Amino acid sequence: MILHPVTSVIYWYEFGGVGDGATGNPASLALDRLATAFQFEMLPMSLTFAAIGGVIGLAFGAYHMRLMRERSRVRYLEHELNEELPLLIARGEGEQLEFKSSFRWDRQQQQVNRNLQKVIVKTIAGFPNHEGGTLLIGVEDSGEIAGIEADLQTLKHANPDGFERLLMDVAKDGLGGNSCALIHCRFHQLSEQTVCRVIIEKSLDPIYFTDNGVARFMLRAGNSTRELDVREAHAHLHQRGRTS
Repeated sequence: MILHPVTSVIYWYEFGGVGDGATGNPASLALDRLATAFQFEMLPMSLTFAAIGGVIGLAFGAYHMRLMRERSRVRYLEHELNEELPLLIARGEGEQLEFKSSFRWDRQQQQVNRNLQKVIVKTIAGFPNHEGGTLLIGVEDSGEIAGIEADLQTLKHANPDGFERLLMDVAKDGLGGNSCALIHCRFHQLSEQTVCRVIIEKSLDPIYFTDNGVARFMLRAGNSTRELDVREAHAHLHQRGRTS
């Protein structure tokens, strides 16, 4: 209904107003073409223009949906980053907030414990399967600031960049490379201690934590992260697909 008359008008202008419809004006020519577009002999051309218009419409719709998803993502990250860290800690742990005192330094044994890294990755895995959230590393369950300085001293590059690099590496190993795009690290100074703020976005696809070759589905529930069995994971993904 749009492309056919417009094309006719462009054709009319291209040839200096000669040919079919030359005695009229562009508007009358467009209306005339629109009126004849549904005649049987014009049906193939009309269907062709309809197909072209449909492709253009679908392409625009897909671009618009992608743009809206990106806008929603930016708004989510802005909201998370704009919240002051002391106020965030004061809220306490919840469905979208978790505290961990360290990343790999065992404060009781006073040595590196790589099992703690696995705990961190399992915690991260639960957020994208729900609504996303924030993990604060260097904060005790009570909200007391512990800092990640002890963790930093165990790294080859004892600085926040080295910390973030290792965190992303273990996340990639445990959750897959695609998950890294959902994880964002920021570092803050509180009470002369460094706190790592890990912001995890919601994922459209399920994220699995791989442990010794076994894929496990983790989900944030309340103020904890739990593993779902096959039946529970299927039910959750089915319900999530209906509401998304």
